[in-house]
Amino acid sequence: MTLEIIATATGLVAAQDGEHRALAAHCSIDALLAARDPLAAAAEWFAVGTARGPVGDGDVRAPIGSQEVWAAGVTYLRSRVARVAESHEAGGDTFYDRVYDAARPELFLKATSHRVVGPGAGVRIRRDSTWNVPEPELTLVVSSAGRIVGYTIGNDMSSRSIEGSNPLYLPQAKLYAECAAVGPRLVLAASLPGPETAIAMQITRAGSLVFEGRTNLAQIKRPFPELVEYLFRDNEFPVGVLLMTGTGIVPDDDFTLVPGDEVAITIDGAGTLVNPVVVRDVERDAR
Repeated sequence: MTLEIIATATGLVAAQDGEHRALAAHCSIDALLAARDPLAAAAEWFAVGTARGPVGDGDVRAPIGSQEVWAAGVTYLRSRVARVAESHEAGGDTFYDRVYDAARPELFLKATSHRVVGPGAGVRIRRDSTWNVPEPELTLVVSSAGRIVGYTIGNDMSSRSIEGSNPLYLPQAKLYAECAAVGPRLVLAASLPGPETAIAMQITRAGSLVFEGRTNLAQIKRPFPELVEYLFRDNEFPVGVLLMTGTGIVPDDDFTLVPGDEVAITIDGAGTLVNPVVVRDVERDAR
């Protein structure tokens, strides 16, 4: 069974085989991922949903409830090479080299739900970072019991100048307002995408293509169940969790995002996630 969950301003919509149904008000992503059997719960919700037309692009929101978003690092060889290069001068290159081959993966908190944006909303670059890139990642949808029940697209925005200057700055380089995007939908399925699944990213600037990259899941080093098993060790996620699985697409070292760029990430079976790049003064906006 494959069923898609789309978040809108007025509630969840489920889609299957081209049919769209609005779900009841009590249906939420929190309730879904806390259920004993999320796939069965989603099927039940769909069966009693109200028929409706497809959701317009402008009505799609980030498919997330109260979940934290975590991320795995250095899971692709390309990511290992990039991290070693960016941290060499600070003497942190051996950390990334070692974690690629270590039994324990790198896992870190990427975002709380209020820091996550959906399709069409701006992903932000930090004002105190001079080198910023998006990281396209297959993102696992994991239930409260640690069961992988689906996937979506994630954009793990990264402040490489901050992380590269000292590995201890990783939380500041990764976790800040509007630091991640997910969507456009949750794909619920009993089986995960295969190794041939393609991931592609395009970045446009003033209407012109300035970067294009492509990889596939065959390039990832660690099995997804292994990442989830480590994430749930001595930890708990009462309403489930989203886990970004690392990136195999990294722009060249002379590339950095600028405000106004547009990032489009496509993953086979999951659709395309498009976000503009913004910069703003969060402190001033809060006053």
